[in-house]
Amino acid sequence: MRRADRLFQLLVELGRGRVRTARELGERLGVSARTVYRDIADLVAQGTPIDGAAGIGYALRAGFSVPPMMFDAAELEALALGAAWVSAYADDHLQAAAERALSKVDAVLPARLKPQLRADGFEVLGFRHRPSTRAHLTLARRASREKRKLLARYRDVHDEPTERVLWPLGLFYWGGVWTLAAWCELRGDYRSFRLDRFETLTLLDQPIPSQAEVSLQAFLGRCSGAS
Repeated sequence: MRRADRLFQLLVELGRGRVRTARELGERLGVSARTVYRDIADLVAQGTPIDGAAGIGYALRAGFSVPPMMFDAAELEALALGAAWVSAYADDHLQAAAERALSKVDAVLPARLKPQLRADGFEVLGFRHRPSTRAHLTLARRASREKRKLLARYRDVHDEPTERVLWPLGLFYWGGVWTLAAWCELRGDYRSFRLDRFETLTLLDQPIPSQAEVSLQAFLGRCSGAS
């Protein structure tokens, strides 16, 4: 890593909002603590407002902003491929968000790097989910974010319909299928639901109870067989 790149990355690390020791910073940057001390001294000498001391840790002074971040060619290809995946498999809201994010990146890129943002030669060959499935994904994301219950009419693997109240915990993508991890009030247990099997999905005004024993971590532990 060039020294200029290392100094910029050091600024990014120092601006993450918590005190970091030289050893921690060195591990992130792949250099020794001695090098970190030297780099911090150089930044301070140039007027960068860094607070802290050796043995305690360092952080950027509150209110100091890091200049806009630049990306290398591989990072831009990764961003472009990620946005293409979102467009192919996520809902309309996330697709629009991905397009806005790429537009913001494109606006600050030098001309020589703009072609990398198109990721020419890489394609995400996906199929579009049904509009109802994409709408259910949008609603499930909102319910998970706002920690609210969902009322669902669901058809199981035997095509039997049931009405359930769900506590959404997380969403998973399985190479063509989205599933919702949830606590099911009907079964009194954790369940995984395919979004394409929901007939209807309604966001309720009821908040999910804050019970430590019902959590995504507990669901994942159950799936892995952990106690």
